[in-house]
Formats: sequence, structure tokens, C-alpha cells
Amino acid sequence: MNRKGNNVMKNRFNLFICALLTGLFSSVSLAADLEQIGTFDFPTSASDEAQAHFNLGVGYLHSFGWKQARTEFRKAQEIEPDFALAYWGEAFTYNHPLIPVLQDPQSPIDTLERLGLTSEERLSKAPTMREKGFVRAAEAFAFTEGSLGEKRLAWMYAMQDLYEKFPDDREVAAFYAVSMISGATVSNDGRVLNNFLTESGTEITMRAGAIAMDLFRENPDHPGAAHYIIHSFDHPTYAPLALSAAEKYASIAPAVSHARHMPTHIFIQHGMWNKVSEWNDSAFNAGKNLWEPGDSAGDQNHSSDWGQYGDLQLGDFKRSALWIERAGEVLAKMAGDARSTGTLKTMKARHIIETEQWETRDMSDDLNTDELLALGLSAAHLGELDLAQEVADRLADLAAKNPNNTNLNLVSMEVNALTMYKHGKGQDAVSMLMEAVEMAENQSPPRGAASPLKPVHELAGDVLLDMGEHKQAAELYEASLGRMANRPRALLGAGRSYAGLGDEYNARQRYQDFHALWQDDSLAEVSEAKGYLGL
Repeated sequence: MNRKGNNVMKNRFNLFICALLTGLFSSVSLAADLEQIGTFDFPTSASDEAQAHFNLGVGYLHSFGWKQARTEFRKAQEIEPDFALAYWGEAFTYNHPLIPVLQDPQSPIDTLERLGLTSEERLSKAPTMREKGFVRAAEAFAFTEGSLGEKRLAWMYAMQDLYEKFPDDREVAAFYAVSMISGATVSNDGRVLNNFLTESGTEITMRAGAIAMDLFRENPDHPGAAHYIIHSFDHPTYAPLALSAAEKYASIAPAVSHARHMPTHIFIQHGMWNKVSEWNDSAFNAGKNLWEPGDSAGDQNHSSDWGQYGDLQLGDFKRSALWIERAGEVLAKMAGDARSTGTLKTMKARHIIETEQWETRDMSDDLNTDELLALGLSAAHLGELDLAQEVADRLADLAAKNPNNTNLNLVSMEVNALTMYKHGKGQDAVSMLMEAVEMAENQSPPRGAASPLKPVHELAGDVLLDMGEHKQAAELYEASLGRMANRPRALLGAGRSYAGLGDEYNARQRYQDFHALWQDDSLAEVSEAKGYLGL
């Protein structure tokens, strides 16, 4: 063979090796990616190559990694243009199943119509009854006319039909569970229509949680199982049921920012502040690394909000300031974004209230409820009572115009009551605060950070403690702790109240609980606790 022939053979060999290595490295990369999103089995009729990307898409979808999931489903479509479930998966990457404002109703329609313009055409490309059922579920959500709630219920009923046909299919069960959690958000006087029965949203959510727990027992590395358990039991009453799943989920799907954040929904309800801080820091960084111009900054915003709250409960005021700086950076790259603006406003107000580093500013029309609360409390504590009254009047006017906004009404009562107290109207202030306490207790306890930013029970306890009413103050602080576990300001208030009563045993317990969280000796509160404990 001449030199030219040798070169041709050599080039062909090199191309073969390159192709082999490309395939090998691609497979290795896919396998590595799969290790970062959990373990599950979702067989389809697709080719192995398309299936690999589909699996990644499903894993990301289970953890609400919408952008990542969409990329993988589209790769599967490129490999196999008639792969129906790749379009099913993409259709569910545009609408958050729980948050009404994060919706894009048109894109699921466009996605499914790329598969086929009619239902008959789309279903003809799904070769099995199971795959047809998933496509029908996507169609139910995308093409149901009416409200978002009607779309969610249509999806839930479609998944219910599929689950009844394939009760032993683990992925059918997982996606039925999340459809139920979504459907449970649709209520009419607290109830939703489910075929011929009416069930409360809570009942539907509990059934979803039971299905997810069965999945978790079978496969503790399933991302959807852990994730949907957390969402099902994301309530102070039920949170202990989700603690094992939360502990596990933090390491199941580290490739997804939301998966790093989600366990903190349960940690925060147990007062596990180190984990709230740690995992939201991790989630923020994951969201930041994934973000590109044009993307939403939702994961970063949410993680900043919760991460700051965790660090404030640890008495780490420097970390709180760092979180505010981070939120400012997010807003800078998304100027005008309403969520980023609101998050930053809340975080600045929360820092003032939780640190009790009171500061005032000029009144302006653009102050939101959280900012008005921080300003009103600051003005009252600093003796700027004219400003405090101006804020109180503004809030009272807003509350009168929005009688169904419970948080706004509670904030209004807090600022008005503290202003009354500083004007020397102690009994009037206490009466208003106890009315606010009753209003708060008619609501479910917060599922995340304190809302209002200053818990009503704590503020009432603070006023009564200052009045020397130690017994009633202690009761209010303990009630606050029953609603929001392990809050240091409530622990400190309880310690002070018990000390005032001469109850050394309970005073030492609460001061110890407080000091276990706050360690910074430069803080007067820490010195106070150590002094009482003799440390």
C-alpha cells in the first residue's frame, strides 16, 4: 500500500478512535451526571442514547431543576424526534406545580404540538399504554381551558387514572404524588372537588405523602420520593414525618439548586439553624453557577432569604449582612425584577428587626409592609414617636383597605401597639397585642421564616416583660416557641421572664438553649446569658 493509502487508513483509524472515545467520555459524563440527581428506574421505548438523556431530564424534573431538565429532554428529542415522553417531560418544565406566579401556559402547548398537532397524532407516537397515559396527563394540563387550578386538577385526575392502571409502577406513583400536591393547592372554602367526593387540600396532600413515603422506603435514593415527602409534610404539625427524607435529600441530588434548598423547609421547622444556613448557602451557589442572562434568579432569591434567616437565628450578624450583599448582586444583574427587589427589601428589614439594631429613614411611598414594620418598630424604640405614629397611621390605612391580608393587619397592629406603649398607653397596647395574638393563632404557623418578621407572640411578650408581667410574658414566649421552634429571641425572652419570676430551673434551661445558638461574646445578649449561667 502506498503512503497515500496508509494515510487514509490512519485517518480512518483516528476517526474511529475519536468516535469511540467521544462515546466513552459521553457515557462516563452521563453516568457521573446521573450520580448527582438520584436513583430511579423509568424504562421507555426509546433508544439507549435517547433514554440516557431522558433519564437525566426526569431526575432534574423530580427536583424542580427546570432548566437542566429541559436541556436533557430536548437532547433526547434531537436523537429521537418522535420520542413522545421527551416532549411530555419538557411540557412540565415551564410551570411550577406549586407557585402560581411561576407559570408559562403557552410553552407546554407549543412543546406538545411539536410532537403532533392532534392528540391522535401525539398518542400514535407513544407505543405503550403507560406512555400514552403520561402523554394524556401532559395534554390534560396543557390543553384544559380555564384557570390554573382547573389545569392542575385535570393533571391530577389524569395521573390518578394512570396510577389506577399501573399501581405498581414507581414512576407513575411518583408523578401521581406531585400532581396531587399540586392539585391540593386548588381550594374552594378549603375543599376541592375530586370526582364525586370532596376532600380537603390537606387530605389530598397526606395521601400524596403516603405514596411518596412508600417509594422512599423502597428506594431511599429516589429524588422524587424524598422531595415530595418534604412538600407533603411541609407544615409544623407534620414536619417530623419528613425529617428522615430531608436529611437524605440534601445529598441525593446535589446537581440541582432546589434540591439543596428543599430540606431546609423541614430543618427550619425543627430550629436546625446550622443546616438551614449550610444548605441554603450551597443552594445559592448552585443557582449562581447555573444562572445565565435571561434566566430567573428564583433559586438564588429563595436561598438568600432563607439562608439569612438561619444565620440570624445563630446570632451571626456578619453573615446576615453578607446575604444582603449577595441579594444586592442578584438584583444588580436582574434590574427591575420584582422578586429580587422584594427579597432584598425583606432581608434588609429582617436584619434590623432580628438584630435590634434600630435605624430610621424618611417615609416614602415605595416602602413595603416589611420595611414599614422595621421603620415603625425602630422609630418607637428610638423614641421618634411622631415618625412611629406616621408609620402606624400608614399601616392602619393599608390594613383597612386590605382586610383579608392577615400579615398586613398583624404588622399594622404590632406597630400601632408598640407606638401606644411608648406613648404610655400600656393597657391599650396589651389589648391590641392580645387581639393580634388571637388573630395569629387562627392561622397556621409559618412554614419558613417568621411572618410577620417580628412574631406577634414575641412582641407581646417583650411589652409584658417590660411591664413586669413576667408570668404572662413567659407564657407568650413559650407559645411562640411552640409555633416556631428554637427561635433565640423567644428563648432569651423566656429566660428573662422565668428569672423575673424567680424560677431558676426554667430560666437556666432557656438561657442555656439561647447560648447554645448565640456564641458571639461581643453581643450584649450573650454576655447576659453567660452572666446568668455563671460562665
